[in-house]
Amino acid sequence: MSTRNAIPLVFGEEVAEALAAGEPVLALESNVITHGLPYPDNAATAHKVEAAVRAGGAVPATIGVDDGRLLIGMGEKDIERFASTPGIPKVSSRDLPVVLARGGKGATTVASSLVAAELAGVPFFASAGIGGVHRGAETSMDISSDLVQFTRSKVAVVCAGAKNILDLNLTMEYLETQCVPLVSYRSDDFPAFYCASSGIRSPHRIDKPEVVARVVENHWAAGNDSAVVITTPPRAEDAVDSAVAEAALQEALAAAERDGIRGNAITKYLMRAIDKATGGRTSEANMAVLISTAETGARLAAAHARHRREHAE
Repeated sequence: MSTRNAIPLVFGEEVAEALAAGEPVLALESNVITHGLPYPDNAATAHKVEAAVRAGGAVPATIGVDDGRLLIGMGEKDIERFASTPGIPKVSSRDLPVVLARGGKGATTVASSLVAAELAGVPFFASAGIGGVHRGAETSMDISSDLVQFTRSKVAVVCAGAKNILDLNLTMEYLETQCVPLVSYRSDDFPAFYCASSGIRSPHRIDKPEVVARVVENHWAAGNDSAVVITTPPRAEDAVDSAVAEAALQEALAAAERDGIRGNAITKYLMRAIDKATGGRTSEANMAVLISTAETGARLAAAHARHRREHAE
């Protein structure tokens, strides 16, 4: 007799109905609510992202941890509570069993959202940017848990690539080594979050949503229980010039070295320094990428749902 405990999942009504009907649902992380903008701007941003998902033709399922349960589709009251409550911890996949056992609140990252999405049967997830291999990882071993989770979660991840503060060449190498498919939607290059291109050619470009859907289904039909990463660049009007971003980054890296910034503190330090150096341009672009990636993710999730319906008949 099995003694395994099932993780309690609490579905939002709209999400539950959409999943039961085979309609498209797009999972979203809650970390952007609790660790992004101050209240009430964070709540307003979360609602804008969910509105973008609806505009793209899918039902948003923002994921959070509350009272020992996984929320699959946070309602307006849930978003308000998370946005206005200080001190909610960021929960990655390694932290998830602990936070669930203790019964507290937690804001999901990319990695933990993928765990929750797969448990809930939501095949598509969107995030503005994924984690990656950090610069200097050959000595620090600093590799985002996002990349490891991609090898374990059967979820399609739509994103705007990874931030230019990371080592993007090594990030691409890691994905290749781990056999995680990477396709770029309507773009030749791997994007760098708010930059349209990292300067690195993507292994595959696909322009049609229905072909993206077939890629996802083919990967899983071949017996793989891992993610498919689908990148989408920022809109031209939102993107930050790559040369401007790189110059700001080099200035920020020099300042971090001078100030002795190391370890977990460096990402936030660099992002703030880059934003200051660009006169707030990267913060504006960050917000725009959150919304545009969510809408594109919804369109691709809708194409995938159509594909499944057509091939189930």
